[in-house]
Formats: sequence, C-alpha cells, structure tokens
Amino acid sequence: MIYTVTFNPSLDYIVSVENFRLGLTNRTCSELMLPGGKGLNVSMVLGNLGIESTALGFVAGFTGEEIVRRVEEMGVRSDFIQVEEGYSRINLKLKSIEGTEINGCGPTISGPLTDRLMAKLDVLENGDVLVLAGSIPGSLPDDIYRKIMERLKGRDVMVVVDATRDLLVNVLEFRPFLVKPNNHELGEIFGVELKTREEVVPYAQKLREMGAVNVLVSMAGQGAVLAAGDGSVHASPAPKGTLVNGVGAGDSMVAGFLAGWMEKNDYRHAFHMGLSAGSASAFSELLATKEEVMEVYRQVTGG
Repeated sequence: MIYTVTFNPSLDYIVSVENFRLGLTNRTCSELMLPGGKGLNVSMVLGNLGIESTALGFVAGFTGEEIVRRVEEMGVRSDFIQVEEGYSRINLKLKSIEGTEINGCGPTISGPLTDRLMAKLDVLENGDVLVLAGSIPGSLPDDIYRKIMERLKGRDVMVVVDATRDLLVNVLEFRPFLVKPNNHELGEIFGVELKTREEVVPYAQKLREMGAVNVLVSMAGQGAVLAAGDGSVHASPAPKGTLVNGVGAGDSMVAGFLAGWMEKNDYRHAFHMGLSAGSASAFSELLATKEEVMEVYRQVTGG
C-alpha cells in the first residue's frame, strides 16, 4: 500500500483576472476550487493512473471537511486526523500572473496530534510506500520528517521525500528511496545556482552520496534529471506542450515515477513516466489523467 502524508492540506482557489491592477477591485474571469497539498496531489495522480493510496494528514474546520469531501469524491481513500481548533488553509493562486500565490497558514498541530499520526504510521509493513511531501506548519518541529523515518527504521518501507532544505537534508542518513527537489531547491542546499541539466547532474549525485537512493530533479521548462540507484544518470528536455497550470506538476512527477517503478522496476521507464506525468499536469487545467500522461509518454519515448 502507498501512503501519502500532507501535514497542511488546502483548498486551492485558482483564479484568472484580466488586467490585474493593484489597489483596485478586480474581478475573476475564471475560477476553480481544488483540494491541494503535495501529498494529496501525489495520491490524486496515482489514482488517475489506477494505483490506490491512502492520504494521511491533518484537517480542521469547514475547509477541512470540504477537502475530505472532494478528495474522497475523486476516489482517494483518506484517513485524516481532525484538528479541533482552527481551519485548514485556503491558498489563492492567481493564474493570470504565473507564480503569484497567497497561501494560508493552517491550524496549529499539537504534540498529541503528531503522536496520533505516528500511531497510524506504525501499521506500515515491509513493501509499503510512504510519501512525505511539502512544507510543514510552524507549530511542528522542523525535524518531523526525520523523526518519522527514524521511527520506521528497520522496516522495509520505501520512503519518498519531496521537501526543501533542512526537511530534506535531515532525512538523507536514513536512505530514502526517492527525493525530488527542483533545480532551485537543489541549488539552495549547496549554495549554487543551477540552470542547466548538465549543471544539475553532479549535485544530484552529491545527494546520492549523502544517502538518497534516487534523486529526481524537476526543472520546469528545462526537463528533468534522475541520478538513479544503480549509478545511471537519465536526463531529458521538457516535452513539447503549452503550459496551462503549473500547480501540482512536481507532485505529478513523483506519482508518475512511483507508478513507473512499480510497473517495471526499471529506472529509465520510471523516469520517463515521472517526466510525462509532470508535463501532462502542466499542460492540463487539472491534474493529469492516465490518457494525458500516456500521450506525453509516447512523445518522450518516441513509441
């Protein structure tokens, strides 16, 4: 079974505004409301690819209820912990100005609540997959991912970590199966600027030397790089297509890689599936369907 953890899920309110002007009343010309959060996105794309998973995390208030309703409506099994105070966050994403977002804070998560999450993770067995994805609320210690992996030590659980800086670096000694920084996040870890696939490769390999089994680096319009567990390196430019919505593309890459690996245990296939899923979501209004992923996969592989 695959489990995903999203500590701070959201309702993503995605709007377009023509001729946006600061200091004035602006009106939307399109709007969309979706459940969001990196782990949730992974679960939803896995579901689109025909792979079941269980979404874990914390929800609060009426926004939390709506997140659960929408997630389960999409066919994703959820087992969220209810926080009694506060509200799950709403993230405003202004689609007409790429990259412009206002993200909410989310509820305060106390120690007893994290203990409940740890208890849920205790049921994981050999062969299960755990995806730890995204930022954490300020109420949680910044070594929470490390504590989870320490708790799982000795069990043959395949752990995927999609996080930034210390959240990521602190887990490397526990040899996560996959980490997926983007090129900017990878550069921040080592204090360098990485713009090309050629520049990314040696730093992806450094993360492997630090403990990660596989390092998958997303690079938006520049494609992706995989420093794989067998020592091979795979790199590809981005597939051709029109960017429609970049939200969730990196999470889709994680889901595609996992789906490809579980299908064939082949790094090249998993890399191409990850690249295809990430691109297909970027080319779509919503997270990619299986048909959209496979259409891009055929372009990537020439098959």
